[in-house]
Amino acid sequence: MIHMGKMNRVLQVDTEKKQVTVEAGILLADLHPQLGKHGLALSNLGAVSDVTAGGVIGSGTHNTGIKHGILATQVVALTLLTADGTILECSESSNAEVFQAARVHLGCLGVILTITLQCVPQFHLQEISFPSTLEEVLNNLDSHLKKSEYFRFLWFPHSENVSIIYQDHTNKPPSSSATWFWDYAIGFYLLEFLLWVSSFLPGLVGWINRCFFWLLFTRKKESSNLSYKIFSYECRFKQHVQDWAIPREKTKEALLELKAMLEAHPKMVAHYPVEVRFTRGDDILLSPCFQRDSCYMNIIMYRPYGKDVPRLDYWLTYETIMKKVGGRPHWAKAHNCTRKDFEKMYPAFSKFCAIREKLDPTGMFLNAYLEKVFY
Repeated sequence: MIHMGKMNRVLQVDTEKKQVTVEAGILLADLHPQLGKHGLALSNLGAVSDVTAGGVIGSGTHNTGIKHGILATQVVALTLLTADGTILECSESSNAEVFQAARVHLGCLGVILTITLQCVPQFHLQEISFPSTLEEVLNNLDSHLKKSEYFRFLWFPHSENVSIIYQDHTNKPPSSSATWFWDYAIGFYLLEFLLWVSSFLPGLVGWINRCFFWLLFTRKKESSNLSYKIFSYECRFKQHVQDWAIPREKTKEALLELKAMLEAHPKMVAHYPVEVRFTRGDDILLSPCFQRDSCYMNIIMYRPYGKDVPRLDYWLTYETIMKKVGGRPHWAKAHNCTRKDFEKMYPAFSKFCAIREKLDPTGMFLNAYLEKVFY
């Protein structure tokens, strides 16, 4: 009902403090080059930049790196228009309680008007990916986490195969190992066709996962570029996604249990990859990383040519494991949780509810999804 697309200006750049104040409707894709003009960048980004600054923080968007929190941890101040027309200036020193809630706001506290983000000097990243096994990566997790600033890995269900991805600061000139043939002809067009065939013959999925690992992920690949160009990932497929944050120390237990469940139920199929990322804990009331360092475990089911592929058994199995190990779902991804679940998951859930009810007593900013969360 409110479209923020024209509230898309950069309002102020403080090069001394390395901070930028923007209107909340600005797309990150438009912000990156403007920051570049001042020699600045955001220290961490999600995989997609065609999203607004206000939306990215409101949904708890994250990337990976144990030194880095979710994107909302880069917010140092914001202004909020509440249901009664009041404009609140929020930061650690002003309306601090609202600030603690509003950085992951779910769109339910009011309209975010402006955001001040803490930046860093512009930097280049080198991405290196190489093959490994699930056993190796889980047994040496701490070592991988220390070795690379933005470490993540992809596990290929129905196999032991893993692709490890390191992203780190570099002075190397831009270079890319991408090719149209491998990335599009094989990695998209052929894969989509085979996934469509597998919707009639589900037994093919395990073969597809292993075959495409062999085709696309068995050789070491390197590329380097400006940070935002390496962080950004082109999502080509229509897909259904779940992404839960669990305590970091539960990573091995949860992944091995998911693998065991798939092996015990051969008719339950899972597309590749399961993407595993790591994030520092924070103090934002509804952040999935509230008060704990976390591992995000992202599962995917593609929709080849828009076709829905059966996923319910896999979804429920995954959710059961995530709940068992103390997981919290990503706010912008699929999940089946209700208020009862969130009250158990979030120590500060009732505090957020009290702030929401005070700022929006008549529920002006509620919708069907949020009613499931709060009632």
